[in-house]
Amino acid sequence: MKLLAIETATEACSVALWLDGEMRERFEIAPRGHAARILPWAEALLAGAGLARSALDAIAVGRGPGAFTGVRLAVAAGQGLALALDRPLIGVSSLAALAEATVNAARVLAALDARMGEVYIGAFERDDEGLVRALDAERVCAPGEVEAPPGSAWTAVGPGFAAVSGALVQRLAGRLESVDASALPHAAMVARLAALGRGEASDNPAVIEPAYLRQRVAQTLEEQRLGEKTAPLGD
Repeated sequence: MKLLAIETATEACSVALWLDGEMRERFEIAPRGHAARILPWAEALLAGAGLARSALDAIAVGRGPGAFTGVRLAVAAGQGLALALDRPLIGVSSLAALAEATVNAARVLAALDARMGEVYIGAFERDDEGLVRALDAERVCAPGEVEAPPGSAWTAVGPGFAAVSGALVQRLAGRLESVDASALPHAAMVARLAALGRGEASDNPAVIEPAYLRQRVAQTLEEQRLGEKTAPLGD
């Protein structure tokens, strides 16, 4: 499979190219430069591989949760590319992509800073194929509301463990074997999970939507779309 992946759910911007198991990626911490990088990086990766866009089998995106603007950007860019090329679009959890990078960890807690005193968090374990799978639904909540997972020796990754003065680490004290609060999701892991069948794929790119988790934000965005459709035309 030949697949292009985009991940912009955090301050990190990355684009990856999966070529039948070979991975190529561009990654940079660029809090305000995602939009300017995605397509040029994609073109550079394709050119470096001597591959035309038409040779791609699918497009994959990190669908969040994460920064609202970044999540929308990745999904919109992926939808545009998939529609233009008439290829499937595959949505992958950004938390799963974050967890997948911990290749030697059997059980992983992945968390991102959701701001407003909350975190996005998901629990994962590796299956028989060595890929992470979610143990429960991803959620957004205050660190103090996170339920301690069963057992110990969990690998903790993501800036959610540094949020709110490290409250999540304190909450899960005794359950964590290691903590890497600097880890961020990569497009390479989005590509890996998508290529190996661990994402949501659709031939209709519009079906793949951002995972906001905060219901009120999703409702507000839907209200904005409805308003655009029903607003009267100007003179």
